[in-house]
Amino acid sequence: MITIRRWSIDRIVPALAGTMVLLSLALVLAFSPWWLLLTAFVAANLLLFGLVGWCPTTLLLQRLGVPRTGGSATERNS
Repeated sequence: MITIRRWSIDRIVPALAGTMVLLSLALVLAFSPWWLLLTAFVAANLLLFGLVGWCPTTLLLQRLGVPRTGGSATERNS
């Protein structure tokens, strides 16, 4: 049986950051080097998340009801 896992904030933030960096690089190649500012902004927020465990994205995700962590493997399987 396939179980759909709910992603946690700890998984979503880096995945979203990676997506935004790739998007920014595509925009740099297609339009203007000024899009590197988006990459810098994403990097600063990712660094903030890594150091203190908080960034603006986490506030939005918490308001949407996304759990902070995925929990243990036994919690996910039950």
